[in-house]
Amino acid sequence: MTFKEAGLLRQALVHSSYVNENPEAAPESNERMEFLGDAVLGLVVADELFAAFPGQDEGKLTELRTHLVRRDTLAKAAKRLDLGEALLLGHGEEVGGGQTRPTNLAHVYEAVVGAIFLDRGLASARRFVLRSLEEEFEYLGERRFPLDRKSRLQEMSQSLYQTTPAYRVVLAEGPDHARRFTVEVLIDGEVLGTGEGRSKQRAEKEAAREALVRLEERRRSGVTGKSSPCT
Repeated sequence: MTFKEAGLLRQALVHSSYVNENPEAAPESNERMEFLGDAVLGLVVADELFAAFPGQDEGKLTELRTHLVRRDTLAKAAKRLDLGEALLLGHGEEVGGGQTRPTNLAHVYEAVVGAIFLDRGLASARRFVLRSLEEEFEYLGERRFPLDRKSRLQEMSQSLYQTTPAYRVVLAEGPDHARRFTVEVLIDGEVLGTGEGRSKQRAEKEAAREALVRLEERRRSGVTGKSSPCT
């Protein structure tokens, strides 16, 4: 990619250790650009995941985003782009293997994203991110996603009891802007889990999580029939 302002790319490649040893040649490191690039990267990845996986809930999307923006993922992308070789390091950092250190590589990748954003705008930064993380996005597209808690509970309930779970709200309290719900999940009339949350959906997921734990315990012990109802 050709920069309109080449100084932005040079700035993105300056490690703080180089500034410490060469303050006149490079008065500022790439840390500010890294900060900006981190924000741009997060926006691009979140937007792409939101569009690519319409059936996934907030928790799963957060998990996928975390995988894509974590240090090791960004370090691999930086290696493919040979950013480590271009990174300006202080002598001690360079001798210590700084050009291949995952943290340095991830940070310089983010700094380059920030530099592209400043030089050419969000659309160019987006193209760069999607191209440089193409392998990781393809991997996510090929994955079989595990079922969410409510779906897993429904499958287990149908397998063990030939029925589906039922959810009921037992308490709703607080003002409208800070409402909290308590929900129970029942299988064949038995309360197997209770959950709380700021929405019915969150409370249901927590109730399903508790019920899954209880059913897993029963399955391991070989006891899958009804027991005394929970209170």
